[in-house]
Amino acid sequence: MSTERGSLNYPRLMKIITAERMRSYLSDCGDDVPAAFELYEWNAHACGAIMETTGMVEVVVRNQLDRQLRAWALGRNASEYWFDAVPLDDQGRNSIGTAEYRTRRRPSHGRVLAELSFGFWRFLVAKRYLTNLWMPALKDAFPFGPVDPLTRQGQVAKYMDRLRFVRNRAAHHEPIHRRDLARDLEAATRLMSMVDPTTSEWLATRSPLPKVIRERPQDG
Repeated sequence: MSTERGSLNYPRLMKIITAERMRSYLSDCGDDVPAAFELYEWNAHACGAIMETTGMVEVVVRNQLDRQLRAWALGRNASEYWFDAVPLDDQGRNSIGTAEYRTRRRPSHGRVLAELSFGFWRFLVAKRYLTNLWMPALKDAFPFGPVDPLTRQGQVAKYMDRLRFVRNRAAHHEPIHRRDLARDLEAATRLMSMVDPTTSEWLATRSPLPKVIRERPQDG
């Protein structure tokens, strides 16, 4: 079967995908259906690039935070399994409980760590934990950030919140074609640079997002 754009049965395809789903693409393309589908397809590539990019960030950040929390727990005569010792509210405790439940057949520190969501780590660097976690431990996960720990916390939280939001949109295949993805990439790069220049360079040279941004089709 031919896959040329002009040979596609757009009315049938629109019925399956739904006009509701295509609304923002059609709007941006002046109701040009082939152009709207081209933008829709690009959006899918952009979602994949966002997931890959934020995945790189997530692994680096969670490992950094985990390293500091292990040391924090040991310093309080607890085990490295800091999940039991960390002072979290009900939301955070429930997140850990869910992660532990998912790994109940083969429990380990690393498996529980991998089950915790990006949102959990964003939650962990929030201002609510400034006194009991950020200042004594988590600020050291970002040694190349601003010298002032309060400024550092604000920037880390801001960048992680932006990445969490766009990651959630991408994970559910939502439209992100109107977002400033260059700013999302900048947030990811700056956050990685606060961890270590090496991780920032790794992201800058390996993320597929710059190429996807350049290849965005013109509206209309």
